[in-house]
Amino acid sequence: MPADMFHLGWFYSKGFGPKAWKHRWAGSSVDRFTKPDMAVHLAQAMERSGFDYIMLEDSSNVPYTYQGSHDAYLRHSVDTPKLDPTVLAPFLTAATDNLGVVVTCSTTEYHPFMLARKFNTLDHVSDGRIGWNVVTGSNDGGAQNYGRDRQYPHDERYDMADEFMDVCHGLWNGWDDDALVLDLEGGVFADGSKVHPIEHVGKYYRVRGPLSSPPSPQRSPVICQAGGSERGRRFAGQWAETIICAARGVEAMKSYRSDVRAEAVAAGRDPDSIKVLFLISPIIDESFETAEARRRHRWDTAEHEVDFGLAALSRSTGIDFSKFDLDEPIPPLETNGHQSSARQMEGKILRDVLRYNRTLETVPLTGTAQSVAGDMDELMQEVGGDGFLLVESYHSRRYIAEICDGLVPELQKRGLTRKSYEFNSFRENLLSF
Repeated sequence: MPADMFHLGWFYSKGFGPKAWKHRWAGSSVDRFTKPDMAVHLAQAMERSGFDYIMLEDSSNVPYTYQGSHDAYLRHSVDTPKLDPTVLAPFLTAATDNLGVVVTCSTTEYHPFMLARKFNTLDHVSDGRIGWNVVTGSNDGGAQNYGRDRQYPHDERYDMADEFMDVCHGLWNGWDDDALVLDLEGGVFADGSKVHPIEHVGKYYRVRGPLSSPPSPQRSPVICQAGGSERGRRFAGQWAETIICAARGVEAMKSYRSDVRAEAVAAGRDPDSIKVLFLISPIIDESFETAEARRRHRWDTAEHEVDFGLAALSRSTGIDFSKFDLDEPIPPLETNGHQSSARQMEGKILRDVLRYNRTLETVPLTGTAQSVAGDMDELMQEVGGDGFLLVESYHSRRYIAEICDGLVPELQKRGLTRKSYEFNSFRENLLSF
């Protein structure tokens, strides 16, 4: 593969829920948001374009942080409703042959054995194309659905996640490669001497093992993570194989990638075994002028839909933004939620945050397919790697076509992204360059 090639993924923001909400191109996608149609359409378009993976975001509560009520969240469909992404994933792998499918599951909402078994099964039925986006929970509303008053403290959640990962990998590696015999004539299905309990007794978990199913094609799912805090970066450096990065601006992007790679080296890992993908929300049109008009419309919509924006900020941070003045700087924020997101907002005028920072994109990209492809090339050369993760929370089928059938062919012409898949498994394709 050429040295300057980079990877592409899609962050399926807002999870298995409504897309194209209040969008002129919404079509039937709103009425059928509980069905896999939209996600299947996207997955098939992504595979035609050579994407590495789709990442299914998730959270498991109806938020209520903003104004102490869930009313705004339900009225505007802000991060809710969401169906279970582990049920959506098999529809996507059945409709594709090569695309990786990453599913979000929280270490504070699952038990390690249950999660290890679920992902082992998903990897089996997908022939080795499953990944796990490891999250630790951030919103107290989610904790309250699982019997706790609030989330565990931020850094302790990562301590728990470290042990959780040890247990899962122990379970995934509990069967030797040749443990499954399948000798019909000899009457031996599996060799019990080659299947091993893990007998784990730790601070947070106690698991005997072994896993009740044989090794899957990848043995373990590809591990995805999005830690932005200092503790989160350390966790990502130790465990992640691909990372979601929302650092804003070129210098922040370079710094983040450098920090994570240093954490990987400190953990005894090859830093090239981690692919950092930067979130972008490109706006593509026939001319720069029409694309720029669409971006201004996006900003204007964000400013006018104040309740929507404030509710979204409140959910991610666990802080009620209704108590802040729209035209005053945001004060220092104390949060047990997404700390890196909160830090980025401090000192900025709240109205400006709603207008310009509502999306997760690291840099704004606007123009024709040709010009944006050129911008992505220059940006990746400056940052150093490893690729981009598309994010457009309320995308339509039109947006999918603009990216997969407009932008990506321009990237392929430049030799920047793959035209076909070299390997069968998700991990092999991710690590192929």
